[in-house]
Amino acid sequence: MPTTIHQPTLLVINAGSSSLKFAVIDILAEKEIFGGLVEQVGSIDCRASWDGESQSGEEALPDSDLTGALQWLIERLPKDIEVAAVGHRVVHGGERFSSSALINEEVEQEISHCAPLAPLHNPANLEGIEAAREVFADVPHVAVFDTAFHQTLPPAAYRYAVPRAWYDELDVRRYGFHGTSHRFVAEEAAKKLGQPLADLQLITAHLGNGCSACAINRGVSVDTTMGLTPLEGLVMGTRSGDIDPAIFGYLAKERGWSLERILASLNKESGLLGLSGISNDMRSLIEAAEGGDENADLAIEVFCHRLARLIGGLLASLTKLDALVFTGGIGEHASQIRERTLNRLGVFGLRLDLQSNQEPDLTEGNIATSDSIPCLVIPTNEELMIARETYSLIESNAPAHS
Repeated sequence: MPTTIHQPTLLVINAGSSSLKFAVIDILAEKEIFGGLVEQVGSIDCRASWDGESQSGEEALPDSDLTGALQWLIERLPKDIEVAAVGHRVVHGGERFSSSALINEEVEQEISHCAPLAPLHNPANLEGIEAAREVFADVPHVAVFDTAFHQTLPPAAYRYAVPRAWYDELDVRRYGFHGTSHRFVAEEAAKKLGQPLADLQLITAHLGNGCSACAINRGVSVDTTMGLTPLEGLVMGTRSGDIDPAIFGYLAKERGWSLERILASLNKESGLLGLSGISNDMRSLIEAAEGGDENADLAIEVFCHRLARLIGGLLASLTKLDALVFTGGIGEHASQIRERTLNRLGVFGLRLDLQSNQEPDLTEGNIATSDSIPCLVIPTNEELMIARETYSLIESNAPAHS
């Protein structure tokens, strides 16, 4: 049985197929005190980079697996840090998890059961959990699911118009992702607006290499753009987003491509990279477009058109709009993307203040004119949200003091 955390320093882990992102957070101060990334795990080129209040650097960890990377982390942690609990990002929780969960053998089995729905993510997340539970054996572990926030979607938003057996027998439905980020920036938006989240209706747009938008009604997710997998919805770095499903049959017939080949292309060769032919990085595309590259400019235009169109669609799930929120690497830093998108949304009462949008330090966050619905730029902090969830769950399960 977990006990109350007296020294609330939490480790947040995001384990990928070949990477381990970590952050150590003082939850009472809500401050990251140490963090970093181990890349190319399991290869001769495995390297770690870290940054903390008193140290930063890089180090080679040749052939280190996840367990080895975590052992390295223990040795690298500042001596005055004692990890009291570990929070894990898990991409897919299916319908089983509508909130975070204390990890035990049953929860691990359920995460494994969801692996076919997120084959690129859940197995890696689970491997990170198993390694961390071995290395940090004496502290509680919590799984925080990307999909949990969206389990409040109504059936009209999450059901696909396909044979019912697909849902009943195979769990085919919209799940949505980036839930931790959407929830975090919604809460921050309420603070900036000076209103209770329970009174607000928002649209949040998480724009990075992966992109999704979400309609949030009084703190509850009611619609989102990603689906069964993170491939649906907006144009992304290398993912196509929405396409006509008949394209699968067309490519199979005309090119003889297998299902695996088509899916690989839609996940890894499409999106901004596929449209531009040069990069999946929006910064590189903006620079190339300014230099006259027409394909780069087209990629940006398609990205912004799709974003504006799906934001407009999400409005159908709300009765009003109190604010539009941009977050993620592109949403926070690419002023041109915000401008091109908002110029398409004037019909909804969204009007851009050009000067505010160009300011590098958006401390106030609002880039809209005074007569517009607020358009906020809010940095996301998924690690802090995972730490909050971990701390809250462990404290709620702690035995009462006599």
